[in-house]
Amino acid sequence: MSVNADGLLVIDVLDEDAGLADVEDTRGRTFQLPAEWLPAAADGAAYRVGVVGGTVTFTPDPDGARLLRERSKQTLLDFVDENSVDENGSDAPAGGRS
Repeated sequence: MSVNADGLLVIDVLDEDAGLADVEDTRGRTFQLPAEWLPAAADGAAYRVGVVGGTVTFTPDPDGARLLRERSKQTLLDFVDENSVDENGSDAPAGGRS
């Protein structure tokens, strides 16, 4: 797994029986991590990822899930704007305006 320092992860699904957490990062990639690596692991919990000298730390971030949802919404809006068609049936320029 390759993450930027100070990246953000959110637990999508926590499988307590297997001890694994399915997490998503800010790029929309998904990974499985041992739940024991994530303090107070729970569905929807978010963590800041820090990498210092080969050591990875996961720090709980109470606002992380909200930030990731907002980023996902903005990405979707940008995608829709870039691929929109105006009322004449021609492609609109980026930003959705003609």
